[in-house]
Amino acid sequence: MFKRVFKLFQIARKLSTSGAVNTINEIHTLPHSLNLFFNCISIGSNKNLINNQKKPGDKLCEALQGMGTTFIKLGQFLATRPDIIGEELAKSLEKLQDKVPAFDLYEAKKVIKKEIGENYFRNIVDISEPIAAASIAQVHLAKIKIDNLDKQVAIKILRPDIEKLFNEELDALMLFAYIVENTFSKAKRLKLIEVVHLLREITNIEMDLRFEAAAANELYENTKNDLGFNVPKIYWNYTTKKVLTLDKVEGISIREHQKLKNLGVNLQKLSENLIQHFLKQAVRDGFFHGDMHQGNLFVDSKGNIIPVDFGIMGRLDKNNRKFLAEILYGFIQRDYVKVAEVHFQAGLVPQDASKEEFAQALRSVGEPIFGQSIKDISGGNLLAQLFEITEKFNMATQPPLLLLQKTMVVVEGVARKLYPDTNIWEVSKPVLENWLKNIKSPKTTLDTAVKTSSEIIKRIPDLPDFIDRADYALKLMAEGKLSLAVGANKNLEMEQMKLKNFRNNIIISFFGIVIVFLLVF
Repeated sequence: MFKRVFKLFQIARKLSTSGAVNTINEIHTLPHSLNLFFNCISIGSNKNLINNQKKPGDKLCEALQGMGTTFIKLGQFLATRPDIIGEELAKSLEKLQDKVPAFDLYEAKKVIKKEIGENYFRNIVDISEPIAAASIAQVHLAKIKIDNLDKQVAIKILRPDIEKLFNEELDALMLFAYIVENTFSKAKRLKLIEVVHLLREITNIEMDLRFEAAAANELYENTKNDLGFNVPKIYWNYTTKKVLTLDKVEGISIREHQKLKNLGVNLQKLSENLIQHFLKQAVRDGFFHGDMHQGNLFVDSKGNIIPVDFGIMGRLDKNNRKFLAEILYGFIQRDYVKVAEVHFQAGLVPQDASKEEFAQALRSVGEPIFGQSIKDISGGNLLAQLFEITEKFNMATQPPLLLLQKTMVVVEGVARKLYPDTNIWEVSKPVLENWLKNIKSPKTTLDTAVKTSSEIIKRIPDLPDFIDRADYALKLMAEGKLSLAVGANKNLEMEQMKLKNFRNNIIISFFGIVIVFLLVF
């Protein structure tokens, strides 16, 4: 616990001296006592003064970038959650870059050898110096001898001790979040504990490259028959928790428009393919690449799109996919009553809300948009405005849809840079129509009914046992011997309980170290 508290003070000092606290105050005024603490803890340091002409979000972006890897990741995560921090601030944080100095090639080879073992390591030759380095990992090129053939590969390697560093800083941030939320009632609306907890969940996945390999593999299986979209192959024998090995991308960055033209690639066709492939992933598969910016997309000589970096992926269940396809298609048709009905059928809007008033609100979104030239209408921006409206009707936030909306905006932006006259809606319509026809076809309806009936029949023998167990549970509840747990997030609850148990020790340590810092600094 002392180590956690000490780390917290190091972070607090970073926050104060970087200028981040001043910037946060511009966005949302912190309690006076908290500001006093930050001022005290920064005594003896030269504060980093950031250009006052810049927007608060841009200044916060610079401050976080200067604070190191954990805070860069924190900012990148918050950029995907406008539901927590607001649209404007989220947009500013999207500019965060995590380019950091690479670690030594000798160290990289040691990690690879330790992870995959001596036998497989002997098959790797010509490991290059790092070609890219980020906060969590870096990438090297190499060759692997398989069946007497040299396979050109890219090897992604986690930074040494990065997991330990992140966990220590996140533990301290969780402690800070707990103290602030339980000391300052106004700070509860900032959802600091929830933010840190979600960040921990995300980084825990990113720290295990097997998850990224699995995501790439799943995307490959889903799209292997889609012409014009090629996902690099994963080499599982050369992939572990800390090492990811996949095919080297043989292509040109999608941002290199002139080079693509020189290769004979049709930019209009490429633009249309990009949009359609993304929509197929979202509505057909329910599994999509969540970070399709220009730096993660390459194009080969045949015009095939090759994605890289599978650390951020999105999932949509069948209801959300149906919801997405029908609302986009409904807006294309300007059928606001139908779009409203879809929301109610999906349970996304409270049933006691007025369907007519909701349809009217949807019209207020759609009509101004359709006053523009249809080719200029962004599907991503339409969804963003839709979410703003639905919030007023107490629609529950759907994080998967938020990621989808943000990714859609990015994809549309890349597509229009390739070919400015791309008509997003004309390109999208066939994908949406085909999927909606498919799920509503008699064959699909019959298959679903058969599958459902089959599942019910399979479970009939278990029914008496289930009834007995349910009856026993109800008796225990009636006798007060069984309580129902409220809340789905048990890990978060455990974090909070753990912190509560140490509350008194925390407070004592907290103020004790303040005194020490003031004496030392």
